[in-house]
Amino acid sequence: MQKTTQRRARAVTFFCLFAGIFFLPTSHVFFVPSRAFAQTPDDIVHIRIPLWAELDAYPGFEAANSTSDGMFDYSIGRLKQLAPFMIGGMVNGWNFSYTPSDKLRGVEEYIEFSAVQELGEYEQAITYVAPLVQDSRLTCWIEFTRTPHMVRNYQLWASITHETIHGVGYGKISDGFDGLTNAVKDAIRDAVREHFRTKIKNKPKEIRGKVLIRRTPLIGIDAGRYKVQLDFFLETDRIVPYTQF
Repeated sequence: MQKTTQRRARAVTFFCLFAGIFFLPTSHVFFVPSRAFAQTPDDIVHIRIPLWAELDAYPGFEAANSTSDGMFDYSIGRLKQLAPFMIGGMVNGWNFSYTPSDKLRGVEEYIEFSAVQELGEYEQAITYVAPLVQDSRLTCWIEFTRTPHMVRNYQLWASITHETIHGVGYGKISDGFDGLTNAVKDAIRDAVREHFRTKIKNKPKEIRGKVLIRRTPLIGIDAGRYKVQLDFFLETDRIVPYTQF
């Protein structure tokens, strides 16, 4: 088993270098489990977060039955989806619209979110560092350097006018990339709901605003589901009250 894992690790390193996707440092590297780090000025400019993707597609996915893909095409494809999505949440943030549940009015809880601004051409600046096969996953560090404008934007978010919130969300692994985006949406919902539950006496019709990821995202698996823990800066744009019962 150990020899098989070592062969797969050597194979993924060779494949990634050949494909020109990852850039390995010359020094010895190892993967550190995902955790939140204290923000320093250098951390704000240079984003460095750990991400992972399964080596094999979930049973039922079209990719799971493909015989034409290379050994690590699925994992690399997933990482190249995950990285811009998470970096976008840290650099530009997401808009959200949240509707609290209200049994008396027959209203179900609902939330939707979208990127404040897509990364666009800056997506090409994302680098994938130190790939490693570990526990049936391809793990690596995702690195991105903020532009001076992005740094100023973060500093604006970090001002005392923006409150901080924390949320935990879940999504089905069987849903693939959508499972992770659903987990992020669920984390935003959890964070916004818990924050305003103590701030607003009467449930509003809708809460609109923006969030920006402020610390290293925590992404794992819990009972066969993606589990995402996120810390945000919060900007409230509008709270829409009910005009009548």
